Amino acid sequence: MLTIGVEEEYLLLDPGSGLPVAGSVRVRTAARLMASVASREVEPELLQAQVEIGTPVCESLQQVGDNLTRLRGAVRAAAAQFGSTVAACGAAPARGVLPVPVTAEERYRAISEDAPQLVDEQLINGMHVHVGIPDADAAVGVLNRIRPWLPVLVALGANSPLWDGGDTGFASWRTLVFGRWPVSGPPPAFADAADYRARTRALLDAGTIMDLGQLYWQARLSERYPTIEIRALDVQLEITDAVTLAGIVRALVGRALHDHRSGTARPEAPGELVLAATWQAARHGLDGDLVDPLTDRPRSARQVVGTLMEYLAPELRESGDQRRVAWGVARLLRQGNGAQRQRRAFAAGGPDAVMAMITLRSELR
Repeated sequence: MLTIGVEEEYLLLDPGSGLPVAGSVRVRTAARLMASVASREVEPELLQAQVEIGTPVCESLQQVGDNLTRLRGAVRAAAAQFGSTVAACGAAPARGVLPVPVTAEERYRAISEDAPQLVDEQLINGMHVHVGIPDADAAVGVLNRIRPWLPVLVALGANSPLWDGGDTGFASWRTLVFGRWPVSGPPPAFADAADYRARTRALLDAGTIMDLGQLYWQARLSERYPTIEIRALDVQLEITDAVTLAGIVRALVGRALHDHRSGTARPEAPGELVLAATWQAARHGLDGDLVDPLTDRPRSARQVVGTLMEYLAPELRESGDQRRVAWGVARLLRQGNGAQRQRRAFAAGGPDAVMAMITLRSELR
């Protein structure tokens, strides 16, 4: 069984205005004093209106859900001590006139000096899923095989339609904002682990990135853990959806690992097609067509998600996750992803309704 861990990024908002609040230091300090929070489970992010949580290594989706429930509850309670609301949305629905200060750490300050406007607009939040693969060559083989499926993850996890008080027309505006960095979007294909190391080293030597943490690809090899890290998903409104998507990611990695070890030919997945499919997924989410990774042809999002579930069925059965993940996907298709739900709330009740919807939930439904 492949181990799994989840990181989630949140926004701190003023409950009255809905604008970002630079309260990360106080919230993190309060959360870390709680008996329910272990060391390094609540961490800083680039801007002082953001916090990040990370679960411990989990062996089951139930453990993922339990840990997200615990950590979301802790962060929400910590923020409440200072009159702030914690929001689980992929992009800030509104921004103030002045930019949010950068977190007072040397690396973050250096990034801000290098790209000030991009950092000012980095009020975006993702859900990162780590899946344990100790062999680097196998991890690169997995990376190559999951590339064409990343746009489907973008569409399923889209939860950032609003920006500057209005609808962007995109289901995942976060994907577009993040795509402006020099090394971002879907990763290229690599020959093996040595090729991965050589090409990422070349990016460092060329001075295009300051460290390997700036490999902002939607999937990459983790520098801190023996994992592959999938970063294509917006943070989710609800824990149930986060657990469902974590289950899909683990199954996708598991299927790719099996194919790698069995020598199954990897999909061609031309880089320009995966990039264009990612843009299309960010634009339409579950409301339009997606590129089917098995045929490279357009099909409805519902049909492509069905193809994904068929592709993952053997892996989900083996892990015992099939019923839970299938139920969660059906729920997503029925109720809508975060982008669809935010839009319905915005149309029905404006910013106040959106605030009520994105306020961090700490219960597993």
